[in-house]
Amino acid sequence: MRWILAGILLSYLIGSIPTGFIFGRLLKGIDIREHGSGNIGATNVLRTLGTVPGIIVLVIDILKGLLPVLILGGLIMKKTAGIPQELVLIPLAIACICGHIWTVFLNFNGGKGIATSLGALIGLAFSVNGLNIILILVVLTWLLVFLLSRMVSLASIIAAILLPALMAVFGQSRLLLIGGVLLALFALYRHTENIKRILMGTEKKIVFKKPRTG
Repeated sequence: MRWILAGILLSYLIGSIPTGFIFGRLLKGIDIREHGSGNIGATNVLRTLGTVPGIIVLVIDILKGLLPVLILGGLIMKKTAGIPQELVLIPLAIACICGHIWTVFLNFNGGKGIATSLGALIGLAFSVNGLNIILILVVLTWLLVFLLSRMVSLASIIAAILLPALMAVFGQSRLLLIGGVLLALFALYRHTENIKRILMGTEKKIVFKKPRTG
């Protein structure tokens, strides 16, 4: 049990690394929370710092969810033989996502957790049968909604709601379903203001600029 508890703490700390905030300080000497949407996630980094920093922050935030589940989880399972893998991996996944959302390094106010949730789910998909199909469907749904609406928030909200629904349809374990419900609730909670703006028709959209010619 001590290995699992230590893993949860370390996973939380890894998730807590405020990537967007760090990039804002390093690249422009700004507090990114005072610009754009005020969020430290990849979308606000993209709008505030540019496309390349936005992509880098996105990748790092995904890795913050993937590595604790995949690597740290694998190490802990070797130390805790006999304990079901989901009892090890799911708490690690939840912990790193909580770290991103409520980071200890920024007074427990962080990002929205979507990229880190994706990374954690990818990590889980390596060990949990059938989760890879669910993950693909969720990602495809996110892409479709985003392409139709140009709103990252709307795509993330719908994908988050779809996740536990698909887990139930595909007969995943009760523990994994509980984890999926928690991720959906986290996403809805962190997107409260976005939901209000979507309903009012004022939510910002991602606009792709056409390359200049001539």
